[in-house]
Amino acid sequence: MTPSFDTTAAHRYFAAHCYNLTWELLKKTDRTPSDDVQLLARCYASLWHWSQRDDETDENRSIGYWQLARVWAVLGNGEQARLAAEHCLHFSQSQPPFYQGYAHEAAARAAKVAGDTEALGYHLGQAHQFAAQVEEADDRAVLESDLAELSG
Repeated sequence: MTPSFDTTAAHRYFAAHCYNLTWELLKKTDRTPSDDVQLLARCYASLWHWSQRDDETDENRSIGYWQLARVWAVLGNGEQARLAAEHCLHFSQSQPPFYQGYAHEAAARAAKVAGDTEALGYHLGQAHQFAAQVEEADDRAVLESDLAELSG
């Protein structure tokens, strides 16, 4: 059965909408266990809707898996955060330094949650190297701020 609406437009809308809804919950300081379930559902929904789009790119995949790694890290699951960060690292390989830096930021965050100080140091070092290559000052500042949070 063919839906009576534009599925391409729906995937475009929900990929971005669910991504933004995920950020709303990530920023919430008093999340409940129910919020945490919604956090994961929204993030995975965003990823899925992106995967259904004809215009999905490695940049989109990198961003989606970066957000998923962040979600799992915030929820305290270092192993799941590491797995998502590995996908992010893979998809960011051919991307500009900003995305590669954030892929290493995701891996560093996962390592910190898992208590893996060796991986944390490695990925922080890599992320700082990529951050230094980011030409846009505002983008570099955002990345460096997230890295400073992990170093402290």
